[in-house]
Amino acid sequence: MLNEIKTHELTIDVVVLTIKDNKLQVLLIKRNKEPFKGKWAIPGGFIRLSENLDDAALRILKEKTDVEDIYLEQLYTFGDPLRYPNARVITCAYFALVKAEDVDNIFENENVEYVDWHNVYTLPDIAFDHKKIIEYSLHRTRERLEYFPIIYKLLQDKFTLTELQKTYELILNKQLDKRNFRKKILAGNMLVETDEFTKSASKRPAKLYKFNPDIIYSKKGLLFA
Repeated sequence: MLNEIKTHELTIDVVVLTIKDNKLQVLLIKRNKEPFKGKWAIPGGFIRLSENLDDAALRILKEKTDVEDIYLEQLYTFGDPLRYPNARVITCAYFALVKAEDVDNIFENENVEYVDWHNVYTLPDIAFDHKKIIEYSLHRTRERLEYFPIIYKLLQDKFTLTELQKTYELILNKQLDKRNFRKKILAGNMLVETDEFTKSASKRPAKLYKFNPDIIYSKKGLLFA
């Protein structure tokens, strides 16, 4: 006897990472319906028949969080038969690195509820296999960091070396030697030194840098892992 042929559903899930309050954080939605009612999840939803994957990812993110106009990159396809209760659901995951201020307006939108940032290293109770998806996105970010300065998506246009090092440390989840870090960073062509300094009355002004656009667009990076 032939086994019964069962169809499956296809969804999109989106991991959005940022640096906020001196922590690497992920954008989560608190579910208000089953399955996993009351638990937190990354923004996601079902794909419409008329949509391609990229369009679906942008639509779902806009509908669930009011975030739009950000660059999304396909991460991985997760298809464990048991990842979704009582259904066969395969998800295509996306991820993005964004500056917190670029998406903080979502918290001013009364139509978007139960959305908040969470530290990726101290996650709350997570629905489905979304913890695994978040961990995979962090792994991918660290991999990209080894050969391409993807970190530029998290920093202001101009920044100090201390801010740059702290961002690396938050992504890698470990401390880096200050002297060695600066030696490696300044030895390459990754940064462009500006003639500007920080403006702080309580601290000694620090030199401001920016990323070399030639390095960014040529996809050459440095290894700090």
